[in-house]
Amino acid sequence: EYQGKEIFRRYGVATPRGRVTDSADEARAICEELGGRCVVKAQIHAGGRGKGGGVKLARSADEARDAAAKILGMQLVTPQTGAAGQKVLKVLVEELSDIDRELYLAILLDRGLGKPIVMASEAGGMNIEEVAETHPEKIVKVAIDPFLGLLPFQARQVARGLGLKGDAAAKAAKLVGSLFRAYMETDASLAEINPLIVTKSGEVVALDA
Repeated sequence: EYQGKEIFRRYGVATPRGRVTDSADEARAICEELGGRCVVKAQIHAGGRGKGGGVKLARSADEARDAAAKILGMQLVTPQTGAAGQKVLKVLVEELSDIDRELYLAILLDRGLGKPIVMASEAGGMNIEEVAETHPEKIVKVAIDPFLGLLPFQARQVARGLGLKGDAAAKAAKLVGSLFRAYMETDASLAEINPLIVTKSGEVVALDA
């Protein structure tokens, strides 16, 4: 996640403020820098970390240190790690976000079409495979011609598909463009944000990467 967010920031995709560490004491210091309230997130190569106890909210810097101490070194088991789990060597300490809506956004290669597609859904923060099975109508897919790239009307189509209007829709369309550029220029197989959030003040931010 923290490496994904470093790439996102390089391409102008908004992310929450935060830093990665392998020390509980440094987690405390980072939380203090962020205003004393934060979220501590295990950094492993697997999703579903929250369900396995790898994501904890901290309402003070001391709580952040305690949360980091619990998470660092744990063998985190999630639906994506298999029964053996993965050992947590780093945590990401991030500011808390004022979430109004949680959305889903990804760019991936559709091997059938031989083109990248933008996949988006209003049902963010959930298991997207589950959404695809139970509510396929909630998923918007837009195929991108690799020679033309993402066209402005397609970015607006994705924003509309996410149920966004006005300023938030314009910000989301711009973010989709930035994400597509990151996907192409880093030669990625997948660029995924779950959840992509709209804050109460109308900002569009990649809460995960």
